[in-house]
Amino acid sequence: MYDLSISVYFARAVLKNAVAHGLDPVSLLRKNRISPRLLLEDNARISIERYADLQVSTMLAMGDEALGYATRRMPVGCWTMMCHAVIGCETLGQALSRYCRFYQLFEFGIHPCLEEEGEQARIRLIQLDDNIDSVPYLSEMVLFNAHRFASWLVQEHLPIQIVELNYAPLAQPIDYRHMFLANPVEFERPQSQLVLSRALLDKRVTQNDTSLRHFLRHPVLIMLTQDYASNSWTSRVRDIVWRKLGDMPELNDVAAKLEVHPQTLRRRLSSEGTTFKEIKNQVRRDTALHFLGKQGLSIEEIAYRAGFSESSAFIRAFKGWTGVTPYTYRKGL
Repeated sequence: MYDLSISVYFARAVLKNAVAHGLDPVSLLRKNRISPRLLLEDNARISIERYADLQVSTMLAMGDEALGYATRRMPVGCWTMMCHAVIGCETLGQALSRYCRFYQLFEFGIHPCLEEEGEQARIRLIQLDDNIDSVPYLSEMVLFNAHRFASWLVQEHLPIQIVELNYAPLAQPIDYRHMFLANPVEFERPQSQLVLSRALLDKRVTQNDTSLRHFLRHPVLIMLTQDYASNSWTSRVRDIVWRKLGDMPELNDVAAKLEVHPQTLRRRLSSEGTTFKEIKNQVRRDTALHFLGKQGLSIEEIAYRAGFSESSAFIRAFKGWTGVTPYTYRKGL
């Protein structure tokens, strides 16, 4: 289990071009049960499910899978056809090459290109338009989709050596790290690219036409939430905390369960860019956001399920996470 919520920055980015296409952002938000007020709070977060639905419904409403960011409209159905073009590949290298080749057929301002050099493989974004710098979300979408789709093809979260973006962060840097599954992200680099070990290109594609049909029912949500076996310390700690929310464990308890010294666990989490306190807060926050989207649960019950013994402490924490109280958040759904 990993983050089940996402920074409001990404929801704002999805809707940025809606008005120019004759759409009402507030209607799109309400249709997908997202409070419009949340978009006014820089630190707010929304659930992954709501964000995935918002992205898909906005693409459909625009008739553009590039959400108005590209120099030309990318008709709905391009993603599906790319998947069908790739699914027959035997190796990840062949699949990524075909992924890039497919999108090179379109003049939409950015071309992904698979390059191999030494022990590294990179998906580099070649800019075809001088104005493309002003729409970084397009770069994020292309690199994110390439990484998560590649991970789905081989059924494991592929480790990234580094993600480089050629612009300053528009959200908190930690939000980009979550987007790329805690792998390193650097900004204001000469070019935007995703760097992997070249050895990963030899991995076998394990998906097929049958599994693709399931994937295409909601690819955005699957890529955002699909979990694979992971040996990272962050994922192991998060899993223990999530299972023990009713009786929140301390660092020493988790370290004992993982059979390591607490200080060793602290160092290992730090090397992965997080802390035990951050993991606890993320799990509590994401659990609360998930249950607030469900009908029939009181705030007191949600507080308990999120690991709080008192509703007042939960309300204070929730306002710190999102900028609004749980009552206001639910009222806007």
